[in-house]
Amino acid sequence: MKNMKDIYDLLKQYGTFIYTRDRAGDLLLMEDEIRELYKARVLDPKDFQSAMLILRQEASKIEKEEKNLQ
Repeated sequence: MKNMKDIYDLLKQYGTFIYTRDRAGDLLLMEDEIRELYKARVLDPKDFQSAMLILRQEASKIEKEEKNLQ
């Protein structure tokens, strides 16, 4: 996994579509879904780690953007 599109595609494979118009909220929901897939042993550890890293990087970008708007 290299980017957010890969995470969207991964979740789509399992019938999960997340879009709430709240980017930060979407990331939290995606993180929960990725954790559940990992707990269910659907994802291997490498994919889990990659997905979590990408989601956290995106969350960090959003935080920086929000701070710049203030």
